Amino acid sequence: MASALLVRFLLLEYESPDWYRFLGPWYRYITEQGGFHALGNADFSDYNVPYLYLMAALTYLPVPAMEGVKCLSILFDLALAHYTYRIVALRWPHRPRRALAAAVVVLFLPTVVTNSGWWAQSDAVFTTFLVAGVYHLLRDRPWWTCSFFGIALAFKLQAVFLFPLLLVAVLARRIPWRSLLAVPAVYLALDVPAILLGSDPWQLLTVYVRQTGTYRDLTLNAPTVYQFVSVPYGEEDPVRRAGVLVAGLLVLALIWPAVRAVRRTGRAQPEDRTAGNACTGLTGTRILLLATAFAITVPFLLPSMHERYFYIADILSVLAAFQLPRQLWYLPVLVQLSSFGSYLKFIAPGVAPYLSMPAHGVLMLLALIAVLRATAREFRDTAPAPSGSVGRTTRPPLPLPTPSARCAPDAT
Repeated sequence: MASALLVRFLLLEYESPDWYRFLGPWYRYITEQGGFHALGNADFSDYNVPYLYLMAALTYLPVPAMEGVKCLSILFDLALAHYTYRIVALRWPHRPRRALAAAVVVLFLPTVVTNSGWWAQSDAVFTTFLVAGVYHLLRDRPWWTCSFFGIALAFKLQAVFLFPLLLVAVLARRIPWRSLLAVPAVYLALDVPAILLGSDPWQLLTVYVRQTGTYRDLTLNAPTVYQFVSVPYGEEDPVRRAGVLVAGLLVLALIWPAVRAVRRTGRAQPEDRTAGNACTGLTGTRILLLATAFAITVPFLLPSMHERYFYIADILSVLAAFQLPRQLWYLPVLVQLSSFGSYLKFIAPGVAPYLSMPAHGVLMLLALIAVLRATAREFRDTAPAPSGSVGRTTRPPLPLPTPSARCAPDAT
C-alpha cells in the first residue's frame, strides 16, 4: 500500500487537460459560491451531484485543490483493492496470499494509477460501488447489492454497463424483484440534499440525458469496434443508432442463454449450496464471468465511448483471472494493453503517432472473445467439481452467509 501511494504521490503535481478544462473550474466555482451553497444550482457541471458533494466537502479542508481531488480518487483506489481482496478471498478462503496478490495487482494497474494520480478522474469512485455490489451479490445480500449499484449509478452513468448482471440475477431468482427498488431509491435519496439547497429536481433527474448528446464522434480514443468503422463527417447518427441497437441485442443474447442454463441446471451443486446458492445455480464463477463479459461487451459496441470507459473491465478482468487462473490468466494483460494503450493516446501526445488504435481495438476484441468462451464453457459445465480439483470447475466453499428463507429447506 505504501508503494502504491508513493507512485501516485509522484504524479500529484501534474495537471491534466481534464483538470484544466472541467474539474478545476468546477472546484473554483464551488469555492467562490461558498462550498455546499454552490449546489443550489448545479448546472455549472455535467456530473450528477454526489461527486459534487465530495468536491464541496474538500473546499472546507486546508488542502490544495488539485491534490485534494486526486487524493479523493486515491482513497477509492484503496477501497477498490479492499473489495478485490474480499471477492478473491471468497474463491480461495484457504489461500490468503492469492487475495492479497489480487489487491496488489489492482493497486498497480497502469490505468488505475493513472486515472487517479495523474488524471484526477473519478472512475475509481463509481467502480468501487459496483465491485462492492458484486461482492454482496456473491454473499447473497440482494438489498445491499442493489443499493451499491444505485450509488454507483448516482455517481456516473457508465455504471449501467454492469446493470445487465442485475437482470440475470433477478431472472435466475438469485435476488428478488423487489430488491431492485433500492436502485432508484438510493439514486433519488442522493439528490435530496441538492434539492433542499435549491437545485431544480428536473435538472438533476435529466443530467444523464444531457450527457448522452455531448459527444458525436463514434469513438474518443476508445478501443471499440468503431476503430474499424469509417463514415463521412456529419453522417455518424445512423451508425450511432445502429450501434446502440446491436449492443442491446447482444446483451440480450448473453442474458437469455445464461438464465436458461441456470434454470436448466436446477439445483446447485453441494459446494454451491454451502455458499447459499441452492435456488439458482448462479455460482460465484458464473457471476464474475458474466460481469466481466458485460463490462467489455457494452462499451466495446456502444458509440461515443472514451478510453476510460473500460475501467470497470480493467478491474473485473483481474477478478476473473483470479477466479479461473489456468484459463484466464492472460485476460487482464490483454485488457491493460488495450485500455492503457488508449490512455497513452491522450496522456502522452509524444507517443501518439506511434500508437495504432485499431490494434488496441483488436486486443480488446481478443479479450472479449476469451471471456465469452470461458463464460459459455462455464454455463455448459454442470458436473460437480471434485473437492480436490483445480481449474474451471473448482469452487471451494465460500464463507457461510445466512441461509435465505426463500431457499428453504435445502439451504438449511
